[in-house]
Amino acid sequence: MIYPDSAEGELTQRRAALVNQTSLAKKAREIHLGEMLILGKGEERSGGRSKDSILADAMEALFGAYFLEKGYEKAKRAILGLFKQELHSPYLMQTDYKSILQEYAQKFTPNLPVYQVVDEKGLPHARIFVVKVSLKGYHSALGSGTTKKAAEQQAARVFLLKNGILKDELVR
Repeated sequence: MIYPDSAEGELTQRRAALVNQTSLAKKAREIHLGEMLILGKGEERSGGRSKDSILADAMEALFGAYFLEKGYEKAKRAILGLFKQELHSPYLMQTDYKSILQEYAQKFTPNLPVYQVVDEKGLPHARIFVVKVSLKGYHSALGSGTTKKAAEQQAARVFLLKNGILKDELVR
């Protein structure tokens, strides 16, 4: 075990940080997996080789194929080797602003944050989402990103800073 003294919650956060779409797509780019994909004409034209969703799915498929071909132990060694640097990085876990805001709301208010997509910009294959987060009794905030999830994270971060719940120097 890599973190034998870590609490279950921390281990869950570390696992999530490694296997999320962004992390898997980044690793796929590092090994040039996009160059090896067979794509349809439309996906090829729309830049599918660089889309996070396609690259992350391809990494998962690669892991699954390796596991089926070589077995658990060899797949485990290969995957841990591939993510060796990330596993030992102090920056592995990105700050989850939505969770911070959710926990704050549950502790200090009778309400929960509400996220709403207020705008979508750009072409279908290069969409930018704008999300508004609000919590009764506080100033609302906007965030944007290439996915709804990223836009929500950005909106939560802006909300926390704007309302003085987090100070900028506390944010990684």
